[in-house]
Amino acid sequence: MANILVVEDERVIAKLLKETLQIEGYQVVTVLNGEDAVQYALRETPHLIVLDLMLPGIDGYEVSRRLRSHPKTMHIPIIALSAYGELPAKVRAFEIGVDDYITKPFDSEVLLLKIKAILKRNEELNKESENREFDLASYHFNPKLRELSHSGKMQTLSPKENELLKMLSEHMNDLLPRDKALKKIWGSDTYFNGRSMDVYIAKLRKYLRDDPNIEIVNIHGNGFRLVVPTPADKSPT
Repeated sequence: MANILVVEDERVIAKLLKETLQIEGYQVVTVLNGEDAVQYALRETPHLIVLDLMLPGIDGYEVSRRLRSHPKTMHIPIIALSAYGELPAKVRAFEIGVDDYITKPFDSEVLLLKIKAILKRNEELNKESENREFDLASYHFNPKLRELSHSGKMQTLSPKENELLKMLSEHMNDLLPRDKALKKIWGSDTYFNGRSMDVYIAKLRKYLRDDPNIEIVNIHGNGFRLVVPTPADKSPT
């Protein structure tokens, strides 16, 4: 079952949440403050976080900001808990990246339903992403096998080449932000990692050079765009 992190400074509520979730079969860890929450999430990458927004030290808003800015934790679903039910409080929470918002006091059954729905959606999205293949004009790309095929020839990609081409393909004909690719694949967007990514872009251009219809365009200062003709582009005028 999923590993859930509960971040709640009120010990009675934390204990109740842990027991409720464990009855449902989840593995549950509770922490009482924001610093411990960030450290645990970065170390263990739980499947979901139940996060109280009013915490001692760094509050839940800052916890969410830190987790959303780190490539290892940026995709972990977060359900926010708060005593404030007003619209501005909810808007602020969604702006810093929470996936859902529950106002205290709350019905534990509602929380369980939300957790199940979010975990199921994430599982389906992950399966779809893992199994997805791409037709890139006259090329066929299978990220799961790390294979790029063209005219009966097959190129096996390195892990970084594969991840970079997969991200470009997922953003096909749209901008792939440079910092997004660097944080996800290299772990940070430092200057040296940026130069390394440029080398990998050059390698991918070389692999794709047998089809002049495909191009990896450098959008200066922003990122890259994998340009692939669509069926509409090929239809006669």
